Amino acid sequence: MPPPAAPATSPEAPARSPGLTNLLSSRRVILCVGCGGVGKTTTTAALGLAAARRGKRVLCLTIDPARRLAQSLGLAEMKTEAQRVAPSRFTDAGIEVSGSMTVMMLDTKSTFDGLIASLAPTKEQRDRILDNVLYRYISTSLAGTQEYMAMEKLYAMRGSPDYDLVILDTPPTANALDFLDAPERLVGAIDSAATKWFLDAVQGSGKFSFNLLARSAAAVLRGIGKMTGGGFLEQVAAFITEINAVFGGWKKRADEIAAALRGPDVAYVLVTTPDPLSVREVRFFAERLKEQGMRRDAFVVNRVHPVFGEPPTSAAVAEALTKRGLTLSDHGSERLLRAAEDETRLGRQDQLHLMGLEGSLEDEASGGSFVVHVPAFPYDIHDLPRLARIAEVLAPS
Repeated sequence: MPPPAAPATSPEAPARSPGLTNLLSSRRVILCVGCGGVGKTTTTAALGLAAARRGKRVLCLTIDPARRLAQSLGLAEMKTEAQRVAPSRFTDAGIEVSGSMTVMMLDTKSTFDGLIASLAPTKEQRDRILDNVLYRYISTSLAGTQEYMAMEKLYAMRGSPDYDLVILDTPPTANALDFLDAPERLVGAIDSAATKWFLDAVQGSGKFSFNLLARSAAAVLRGIGKMTGGGFLEQVAAFITEINAVFGGWKKRADEIAAALRGPDVAYVLVTTPDPLSVREVRFFAERLKEQGMRRDAFVVNRVHPVFGEPPTSAAVAEALTKRGLTLSDHGSERLLRAAEDETRLGRQDQLHLMGLEGSLEDEASGGSFVVHVPAFPYDIHDLPRLARIAEVLAPS
């Protein structure tokens, strides 16, 4: 059963378009960007399914998936290892898939550990960094680490010969575009004035010495030492000494990731709903991408209510039901009409809220940006047939 569409009598209904079909066939990487709660993870999975139906070997990377998404794909849970959706799942759902769909949940720490392992000059240095108390904090809790590791994982999987297309559900941060700056911010934190203090205070033996610091710096660090214990400062000094050995490779890697995010094989799909706050945020994201020299390839607007044409009379509704052998309880026709009127009212509100978004695309006419409206379905997306309906709206077969 195809997704419900607005009646033909509705002049406001958006015209059917090829949607994101061209992006699925022409790009190696797609990033779904948007604030929390707008259906970004579902959009990522639906795009993955649409590409798999076109013969692509797809990897969907997600950060914090809803449990019902795993259930819809026939998985007990999302794991940090790659899991291929069984072909029989698609067959049982009546969905023809000539490619493959693999899903993976990002594990920030294991990704960070892998980066250190690839950059450390020796096995001993690698082990000293991984065992350091400060590193264990940074690799799990430091602000910006998740965003940076999402880009690191994306960069690594982008070069994998196992996949034709990698789709990333970007991290659900307060600012959905923090990942753009994450490599530079994390490198900057390591290359800061504070770390240079510690490097100056570490002797060739790796021991910490206040004698090598200016008096003011030594006084500050002695105070920290009294509160945290001398062992903490030794851990900091050891970490900074070891991380300095991999810093050159780390900075080079960050530069490569930043360049890859601007590559011609990368597409940005900005996801929103008609909610005014979500629209305002996605317009901000669009401007931010433009400032960063990146394209706004497409906008997906989820949960758009339809605008119906002139409603029929109660008598016409009753007659249509009778012809189909259906009956309604007392005053059922009136309630049905009121529901349609309420839906239309919501649809007109959505149109008003989205006018600003459409206007922001006027300067994108030559760049190929477009908007795809996904209807507000009267149910959650928790199985493959319903996910396939979203995929059909996003990229019609």
